[in-house]
Amino acid sequence: GSSQCATMELGPLEGGYLELLNSDADPVCLYHFYDQMDLAGEEEIELYSEPDTDTINCDQFSRLLCDMEGDEETREAYANIAELDQYVFQDSQLEGLSKDIFKHIGPDEVIGESMEMPAEVGQKSQKRRPSKHPASNTAHFLTAEPPTVVTGSLLVGPVSDCSTLPCLPLPALFNQEPASGQMRLEKTDQIPMPSSSSSLSCLNLPEGPIQFVPTISTLPHGLWQISEAGTGVSSIFIYHGEVPQASQVPPPSGFTVHGLPTSPDRPGSTSPFAPSATDLPSMPEPALTSRANMTEHKTSPTQCQAAGEVSNKLPKWPEPVEQFYRSLQDTYCAEPAGPDGILVEVDLVQARLERSSSKSLERELATPDWAERQLAQGGLAEVLLAAKEHRRPRETRVIAVLGKPGQGKSYWAGAVSRAWACGRLPQYDFVFSVPCHCLNRPGDAYGLQDLLFSLGPQPLVAADEVFSHILKRPDRVLLILDAFEELEAQDGFLHSTCGPAPAEPCSLRGLLAGLFQKKLLRGCTLLLTARPRGRLVQSLSKADALFELSGFSMEQAQAYVMRYFESSGMTEHQDRALTLLRDRPLLLSHSHSPTLCRAVCQLSEALLELGEDAKLPSTLTGLYVGLLGRAALNSPPGALAELAKLAWELGRRHQSTLQQDQFPSADVRTWAMAKGLVQHPPGAAESELAFPSFLLQCFLGALWLALSGEIKDKELPQYLALTPRKKRPYDNWLEGVPRFLAGLIFQPRARCLGALVGPSAAALADRKQKVLARYLKRLQPGTLRARQLLELLHCAHEAEEAGIWQHVVQELPGRLSFLGTRLTPPDAHVLGKALEAAGQDFSLDLRSTGICPSGLGSLVGLSCVTRFRAALSDTVALWESLRQHGETKLLQAAEEKFTIEPFKAKSLKDVEDLGKLVQTQRTRSSSEDTAGELPAVRDLKKLEFALGPVSGPQAFPKLVRILTAFSSLQHLDLDALSENKIGDEGVSQLSATFPQLKSLETLNLSQNNITDLGAYKLAEALPSLAASLLRLSLYNNCICDVGAESLARVLPDMVSLRVMDVQYNKFTAAGAQQLAASLRRCPHVETLAMWTPTIPFSVQEHLQQQDSRISLR
Repeated sequence: GSSQCATMELGPLEGGYLELLNSDADPVCLYHFYDQMDLAGEEEIELYSEPDTDTINCDQFSRLLCDMEGDEETREAYANIAELDQYVFQDSQLEGLSKDIFKHIGPDEVIGESMEMPAEVGQKSQKRRPSKHPASNTAHFLTAEPPTVVTGSLLVGPVSDCSTLPCLPLPALFNQEPASGQMRLEKTDQIPMPSSSSSLSCLNLPEGPIQFVPTISTLPHGLWQISEAGTGVSSIFIYHGEVPQASQVPPPSGFTVHGLPTSPDRPGSTSPFAPSATDLPSMPEPALTSRANMTEHKTSPTQCQAAGEVSNKLPKWPEPVEQFYRSLQDTYCAEPAGPDGILVEVDLVQARLERSSSKSLERELATPDWAERQLAQGGLAEVLLAAKEHRRPRETRVIAVLGKPGQGKSYWAGAVSRAWACGRLPQYDFVFSVPCHCLNRPGDAYGLQDLLFSLGPQPLVAADEVFSHILKRPDRVLLILDAFEELEAQDGFLHSTCGPAPAEPCSLRGLLAGLFQKKLLRGCTLLLTARPRGRLVQSLSKADALFELSGFSMEQAQAYVMRYFESSGMTEHQDRALTLLRDRPLLLSHSHSPTLCRAVCQLSEALLELGEDAKLPSTLTGLYVGLLGRAALNSPPGALAELAKLAWELGRRHQSTLQQDQFPSADVRTWAMAKGLVQHPPGAAESELAFPSFLLQCFLGALWLALSGEIKDKELPQYLALTPRKKRPYDNWLEGVPRFLAGLIFQPRARCLGALVGPSAAALADRKQKVLARYLKRLQPGTLRARQLLELLHCAHEAEEAGIWQHVVQELPGRLSFLGTRLTPPDAHVLGKALEAAGQDFSLDLRSTGICPSGLGSLVGLSCVTRFRAALSDTVALWESLRQHGETKLLQAAEEKFTIEPFKAKSLKDVEDLGKLVQTQRTRSSSEDTAGELPAVRDLKKLEFALGPVSGPQAFPKLVRILTAFSSLQHLDLDALSENKIGDEGVSQLSATFPQLKSLETLNLSQNNITDLGAYKLAEALPSLAASLLRLSLYNNCICDVGAESLARVLPDMVSLRVMDVQYNKFTAAGAQQLAASLRRCPHVETLAMWTPTIPFSVQEHLQQQDSRISLR
C-alpha cells in the first residue's frame, strides 16, 4: 500500500544560490516552488506518494531550464556557483573559508547574494559528497534538449515519437556495466518483459545520452507515465524497482552502450543541482553500491573510439584553453639535442635543513649516513603525486630540490616539464617553467599573467579566457622556478606584503611575495631548484618537501662517458676514454658531478682526436687549462683576461649573467660566444649572456686573481678562505676559486698559466706565488676545522708543489675527526692520498659524513689507518659487501680496526644498529672460518642510553637483550636530560643481566621513574656486581622509605662500592636514618649523597654530623 506523505512547505529562498546548493530540499519540490513564485494565486500543491495523485508539471520543468540557460552571463554565474560548491564541500569543517572564493563570481552576483552561511551548512557538508568536476565543464551542463536521465530507480526524459523506438526492459538496461555515469543508446531491441515486474510490458527510450544517478526509493514498484501539456517534454516515465543481477536477466542482443571517458575529478552529473546519494532520504544500500560500481568502471579499449566521439561533443575545456594546452605541450616536449640530451638518471634523496652549529642561525643540508638515505621511490611522477595527495585543500605546496653547482638541477627541472608534456604527470593540467634569472628585472608593471606567459624561456600566447580558467583551478598548476638562488637580488620578498590577487600591476618582488606567502595562485604546486647555501635557501626549511640531487655514482659516470661518445659518433673511442678516466682517480672521483663529467668527456674527445698517446691531467686546474687552452690560441689580445675580470666581478655580486654591453669590445664578445665561453641562457633577452657552468666562472675568477695587479699581494691569502675572520671581504660564493687559484699560481708556467695568457703575463704571478707559499707553510692543519682542513688538502693537491704538500701532510694530527662534515668522493680520495703520504698512524672518525661505501672501503683499507669510527649501518653494510665479493683480507682489516667506543644511543635506529652488530658477531662466532669476538663488541667499555621518555621505554628491552654481549662493559649510563623513564619493569629486566656484566663499574639509573618496587628488584640483583661496581646513582627517582630500606640492607654486601647517590627521591627521615645506619657498617663507601626535600634539614644536618661521608650537596 501507499501512504500519503506530509505536506512539504518551502519558505522564501533567503541566501540565494549558496543556500540552494546546501539545501536538503527535494528537487521536485523546488520545481513546484519555482512555479508558485511565478504563478500568483495558484493553490499550494501537495505531494503524495500515490502514483495517481502525485503529478509533475512538465511546463514548470522546462521553464526552469530555459531561465537557467538564459544568456551567457547567467550560465557563467551558475558555473561559478558549481565551482563554489566544489570548494565549500572539500572541507567538512569549513575551516579557512575566506571571501576570496567569490572572486570569480561577477560583482552583480556577489551583491545580490547573501554572504552569511547558514548554521546547518557544516552538518550538511558532512553528508554531501564533495564535487570534483572541473570548473570548465560546469558551463555546459545546460543543453537545448534535456538528455534522457536514468536514475537508480527513476527514468526521466523526452519522448518525441514512441512508435519509432523499440521497447527495452528496464532490468536489462540496469544490468549493463557502463564505463562511466553517462551512456548513449546506439541501438535498442525489443525484449519481452515479464508482466509481474511491471504494469507495462516495455519501455520506450529515445536516442541520446542517458545518465545513472541515485534517486528516491519511496515510490512503489512499477512504471508510470505522467503527461502534461507543454513544450519540450511530452512525457516522463518513472520506473521503480530493484536492479536485477546479471544472472536474472538474459543478455540483450544488439544493445551497445558506449561510455564517456571517466573524469578523474568528478563522476556523475555535470549539474551543480544534481543531489548526491547522501542528500536524498531513505537511499537503500543496493542503489549506492550500484552507482559506485558504474562510476568506477574503466573504459575498455574497444570503447575508446566512441568515447572520443562523445567527448568531442562535450569538451573538457573551451577551445582556447585546449589550444593553449596543446601549444604548451609542444613547447616542453622537445628533447634537448647534443650532449644536453644524454640522460643518466640520478638518485633523488629526501633531505632536510639543520643549523650548522648551536650558535649559528644559518641552516645547511643535514648529512645522513649512507645507509640512512631515503631515496624518493617510484620516480618523478610518483614523487609529485604523493606531494599532491598530502596537500590540504586550497593550500599551496612548496617542493624544493637542492644540489651543489653542476649536479644537474636545471636539467632535472627540464625533465619535469618534458614528463608532463608526455602525459606522465596527469595530476597537473598546466606546467610553467621559469628560470629565476628571468625574474631579476626592474619595474612595477608586472602581473601574474606576465609571470606565467611572458617571462619563461619561450613567451606564450594566451587569451584572457585561458588565464581565467587557470585561476579557477590553481590546484592543477605546477610552477617551476629554476635556480632559486638567482633571486637574491629580490631579497626580502618572503616578508613583503601582497594581496591574494593584486588588481593593479606590481613589481616582480610583489608577485613572488604573493606566491611564497600562499596568497597568489593559492593551491598550486611550487617546485624550486636551488643551491644548498645562501640567504634565500634558509627559508626552505619550511618547505613541504625537500629533496637533494646526489650526483653520479661511479657506474653512472662511466655510463655517461659511454653515451657521450655514442652520441658524438665516436663509439670506437669509448673504451679508450674510459681507460683515460680510470687512470686519473681524482678526475674519476670528481665525475660524480655531471658538469665535471661532461668536461672530462670534452677534453678526452679533443685529446683522442690528436693521437693515441693522450693522457688526461691529474688535477682540476689542468682539466680547465686543457679546455680553455685551445680557445685562447686565436683570441684577441687580452680577451681571456677581460673575460676573467667579468667573471670575478659578477661572482662578487652573486651573479652569473651579464649584459652584452659589459664586454670591453665587440671582438671579445664575439670570440667568447664563438668559443662557447658565454652563451644565451634560455628565456633571457637577446642582450643577456651567461657562463655555461658555475665551475667555469670559478676558474675564470681565479685566473683574474692570479693575473690582476689590482689585487694586493697581502690580500691574496684571504681568498683561499682557509682561516676564519670576523669580517671577511670575500664570502667564498665562488667556492671553486681557492683550489683553482692554488693550481694556477703553483703549477709549472709552461703547461698552466703560460699556456693561457703567454709567458710575459704569467710572470706577474711570481710574487703572488711567494706570498701564498709563505702563508700555506705557516698554517697549522691541526688547528683548522674539518671543512677547512679538507679545503687545504685540495689546495695543496692542486698546487702540485712538493714543499707545500709535505708540510701539510706531515702536520696532520694523529686523530682526525670529520664528525658532521660531509665527505664527497673527491674529499675521500684526497684525504686518502694525504694519509698515505704522512708516514704515521691515524685514527679516523667518519660518523655523520655521508661517505659512500667505496670511499669508506678505500680509507679503511689503508695500512696507516689503525682505528676508525663510522656509522654502524654503513660499516655492517661494508662488511657484508666485502664478504660477498670474497675480499677476505680487507674484511679482516675492516673488522679489526672498527671501534664504537664510547657508544651513545640517541634513537631507536641506534639500538637496532647495535643489535645488528651483535648479530654479526654471533654469526661470525658460529662460522667455521673465523673465531672470536668482534673487537668493536669485545672492547666496548662505555654505553650511554638517551632516547627520552617516548622512545626510551620502547627501545630499552631491545638493549637489554644484547647487553650481555659486551663482556668488557664498565660504564652503563641510563640517564638522559629528557629522562628515559624505563621504570620498574626496565630495572627488573636489567637486573637479570647483572651476573654476565662482570666488569661493570658505574651504573647510572638517574631520572628513570623508579619506585620502591624497582628499588627492591635492584637490591636483590646488586650482589652479583659486588666485586666490580664502584658507583651507583639513583638520582631523581620515586623511591620512598620501603625502597630506601631495601637499598640499606644490601649496602654492606657491596664491598667494592665507593659512591652512592640517592638524592631527590621521596623517602623521609625514616628511610634516611636506615641508610645512615647501614653506612656505618660500610667502611669502604666514600660518599653517600642523599639530600632530598622530603627530609627535614635538621635531620639531614644531624646525620651528616654523625657521619661526614653523607653529602647534602
